[in-house]
Amino acid sequence: MKLITSPTSPYARKVRVVLAEKKIDCQQIEESPWTAANPVHAYSPLGKVPVLVLDDGTALYDSRVIVEYLDNVSPVSRLIPEPLRQRIGVRKWEALADGIMDATLDIVVERRRPAAQQNTDRISRAERKIAEGVAELSKELDDKDWCNGEAYSLADIATGCVLGYLDLRQPQIGWRDAYPNLAKFYERIAKRASFADTAPPPA
Repeated sequence: MKLITSPTSPYARKVRVVLAEKKIDCQQIEESPWTAANPVHAYSPLGKVPVLVLDDGTALYDSRVIVEYLDNVSPVSRLIPEPLRQRIGVRKWEALADGIMDATLDIVVERRRPAAQQNTDRISRAERKIAEGVAELSKELDDKDWCNGEAYSLADIATGCVLGYLDLRQPQIGWRDAYPNLAKFYERIAKRASFADTAPPPA
């Protein structure tokens, strides 16, 4: 089994954290989907990381499919609870975190264009999604230790990954000052070995 990944992708980081938490050995191959040739297309028709290639050659994508597979393939440290209500709660957190990641990536892509070609409306829409999304994360977390229920789960992993990605790509938004409960949460979760070992390189 091998994971096609990128050190700055928050989606790939989510999978890498899950691999570490589940104690699953997996070869990790770094590829950039931003090069002209985009070598990721050799593994996935979408050309996006992450891609998990199973031993029989089956390729799994995207991150949500991969983490569900990994959580079911090993009984160690279940991250997606079985009861329906709890399961949907965790998935909702993941969807919110992924949506903020999507909006942040939209801005990254636009900012890479020449200034005259940047779509300012698209950037504004993405900024609104980020602002309202982070506010919702803070509201839902409230004063709890964990995002969903009484135990560490995929909800916490997804939230930690998106906050780390905001630090990397949108540090100017100052989410720590605006939402001290998220800052406290992230300070604690960033100390876990799975997060410390998958931290993206400085921008």
